[in-house]
Amino acid sequence: MIKALFRRLASLVPLLLGITFICFLIVHLAPGSAADLKAGLNPRASLEARARLTQLYGLDKPLAQQYVDWLGRLAKWDFGTSFVDGQKVWDKILSAMPITIGINVLALAAALLLGIPAGVYGALHRGKTFDRWMTGFSFAAFSLPSFWVALILMSFLGVWLRLLPVSGLHSVFYEEFGAFHKIADLAWHLALPLFVASLPGITMVSRFVRDSMIDALSQNYVRTARAKGLTERAVLYDHALKNALLPVVTLLGLSVPGLLGGSVIFETIFSIPGMGRLFFNSVFSRDYPVILAMLFIGAVLTLIGNWLADIGYAVVDPRIRQGMVKR
Repeated sequence: MIKALFRRLASLVPLLLGITFICFLIVHLAPGSAADLKAGLNPRASLEARARLTQLYGLDKPLAQQYVDWLGRLAKWDFGTSFVDGQKVWDKILSAMPITIGINVLALAAALLLGIPAGVYGALHRGKTFDRWMTGFSFAAFSLPSFWVALILMSFLGVWLRLLPVSGLHSVFYEEFGAFHKIADLAWHLALPLFVASLPGITMVSRFVRDSMIDALSQNYVRTARAKGLTERAVLYDHALKNALLPVVTLLGLSVPGLLGGSVIFETIFSIPGMGRLFFNSVFSRDYPVILAMLFIGAVLTLIGNWLADIGYAVVDPRIRQGMVKR
């Protein structure tokens, strides 16, 4: 099985190269460039100044040569320097990465800790009051756009009731607080962003677990387990739940790239200095090195997420594990 997983991992390398080529091509074929943007902001900028900026950024070379040069730097794990402030792209990403990862890991943990029990309980009490209310809430919460939910909560809880802050990670005098006060202040500022980030995951996990659990409980192996005299707890958690978690494994694999993509919305709205906001600002400033670095990281996370999903399938389902061994 281990050999099969490593073969699967090795097969992702050419796919990653294809993704980098497409991303590089789309970014550079988009209208405008960093040189045009900077020259356009200065009414006194001449054509010669614009040409010097284009040469400084290396945008005067053929597109194929730019791609080869970028791959060469990428092989050394060097994302280049930012067109905006001249700072190393890797340093900018490292400064924003802990914030984004921390928020999304907490949101993912909340989705699992709340979504799985809610889905199991809804399946065991199918058609009853809790199940009906949970079904209605899940459909409503999953259908509402995240940015709209964030703006409504900011207006109601932040502006009207003044219960929660609506931007930033901490208060103005954060550095003067004690350790406990710092943690409380950070939790106070992250309450709204965490709720917005975790709400889609909670509803999705609960719905998938509920439907999968209902299907698993109707299978013959569950009837056989009950006929053997196993306790209801053993039947539910040792037999039915393991098979019901297969869709959740898929969601977990897809949630890995969401650590970056899903952060763009709530980090921008709540002014959180994470990777999502960095990517958003880089797109509008035509900062090609940062954009390409973020797209590359997103592609790597997507492929790793799918690979981890394969591992999760093998752990949860022995049939898939046996199929990998036969290969």
